[in-house]
Amino acid sequence: MTDHDEVLDRIHRGLLYTESEASFQNPQRRADLIFEYNSTRPGDDTARRALLERILGSVGARTVLLSPFHAGFGSNVHIGDDFFGNVNLTFVDDVEIRIGDGVMIAPGVTLTTTGHPIHPALREDFRRFSEPIVIEDRVWIGSNVVVLPGVRIGYGSVIGAGSVVSRDIPPMSVAVGVPCRVVRPITDDDLTTRVPAAVGTAGPDDQPGLRSAGPRTA
Repeated sequence: MTDHDEVLDRIHRGLLYTESEASFQNPQRRADLIFEYNSTRPGDDTARRALLERILGSVGARTVLLSPFHAGFGSNVHIGDDFFGNVNLTFVDDVEIRIGDGVMIAPGVTLTTTGHPIHPALREDFRRFSEPIVIEDRVWIGSNVVVLPGVRIGYGSVIGAGSVVSRDIPPMSVAVGVPCRVVRPITDDDLTTRVPAAVGTAGPDDQPGLRSAGPRTA
């Protein structure tokens, strides 16, 4: 096993590694292309799509990602079909972020695969750990949400604005808070109204919040 293989093994196992040890991955960063994407005209769909295909690890059909967005690498992000990402979406993608089909993300969201040790002696040379994030199909994430390393958000779930998601969220759930917790399931009763009883305004430009289970978060 080479030194690089040993570092990659530690990264993929969620163990600590340093900036210097991981520097061999820097050619995978897409900073210049991300800058170029954020500088394109909003109506230049052809150029934006071409850049997005070069930046991301994979990208599905009918993807909308508004400028600006930010990514540590870009190449570790995989997005499915019919994705909508609003402004100031940040991917801290030292390892993979996988996003399914039909996902909506409101403004100011951060998806971070990486954290740091608590003790300062262990943070020399930006020592850190990384764990992948998975967002399953048809999830809706509200404004200013932070999703932390290793989290999986299940199919169809709604994350209220301002939440910090530090643990897995099961499918078809409304979850909100710091730390984010499930407040109720999504059921067929939610088919009868445009705005469910425990969810705020609807649409990719807005964000979910609470009405019946504590203060609104939207």
